[in-house]
Amino acid sequence: MTERLNMFANQLGARIGKRFAGTAMLIEQALPKVVVELVNLRVSQINGCGYCTDAHAKELAHAGQSAARVNLVATWRESTVFTEAERAVLALAEEGTRLADAATGVSDETWAEVRKHFDEDQVVALVSQIGMINAANRFGVILRTPGGSYEPGAFAAIAD
Repeated sequence: MTERLNMFANQLGARIGKRFAGTAMLIEQALPKVVVELVNLRVSQINGCGYCTDAHAKELAHAGQSAARVNLVATWRESTVFTEAERAVLALAEEGTRLADAATGVSDETWAEVRKHFDEDQVVALVSQIGMINAANRFGVILRTPGGSYEPGAFAAIAD
């Protein structure tokens, strides 16, 4: 796969990327990093973004998550390694991503589970992160950004 365009090598793209990263850092102030990265990894898997799947799997590992937890994100419903709160977040991430596949969008059951575990600011951050990672996945897929070369911490460095 050949990358079509490196957004960060373009002046406007780099400015957009910096703002994107800044928003992500703001969201991480409201939520545990692991929760954010679980959302990012699952949404990236659904959207088929190789770069983001690589990046967020590595960020989870770098944050101390076991290989079992990282590897089982794609099959979280059939796994025992996620808490009730994490399961609620993964369901929200899936339903909020598969809007075209599920005409109902986010179910009332999933919303109730999320609200049981997270306060209003955290829910705002979760919904924002789901939107942000879906947008980032579109950049990666449209531009054919390949996975494999991401180094943990690179996103945080962009925001500085």
